[in-house]
Amino acid sequence: MKCKNHPKKEAVQFCSSCGIPVCEECIEEPAPGQYYCFQCAMLQTVSVVGTSLVNKRTKSDEKKLGKKKPWGPFQYFVILSSVLIAVMWGVIIFGGQKSTGKRIDFANQERVFLFMVDSSIKRYAHYEGNKYPDKLTDLVPKYLRLSNEEIFQLNRFNYLKDTNTGYRLSLTNPKDGEMNIIISPKGIKYEARIGGGV
Repeated sequence: MKCKNHPKKEAVQFCSSCGIPVCEECIEEPAPGQYYCFQCAMLQTVSVVGTSLVNKRTKSDEKKLGKKKPWGPFQYFVILSSVLIAVMWGVIIFGGQKSTGKRIDFANQERVFLFMVDSSIKRYAHYEGNKYPDKLTDLVPKYLRLSNEEIFQLNRFNYLKDTNTGYRLSLTNPKDGEMNIIISPKGIKYEARIGGGV
């Protein structure tokens, strides 16, 4: 039997798809034991590739529907930036408002009160153009929440506006055996009590 494409050559196989006889030169073997003519081999390859692509696309679509893409660094960066911007706007808008919180026991928490006054002085400087108050009563009520009956509690502290350091804040009468705390913009310093006061 002669090859369909080359009448002078002997056929060695029949095309598995269309059944025509083909010679050694025309035979295609895409997989072991599968013999095709050139045209059928091309159609078979395109068909397999097309089916493979469709299957891959279907699997990909199923994965997208079934599983959300995990968040990457960019998504976390956007969320973190948004939160920080919201916090900054909150500080800008509400930062100079009265401080909230429960009343302090001035007799037993004198040092806590000292640090509250210090933070109020720093808030005052921040919102008043880096100026420090002339006296502690300037902090009330905007930066330090005290009632009129409680303002006298500020007499527990020595406050001095200083051109070099900015200010010095300390206890007027530290308890016996305790070190006195002196606070300034440069930090906190402890001094031994010498006759009560600083």
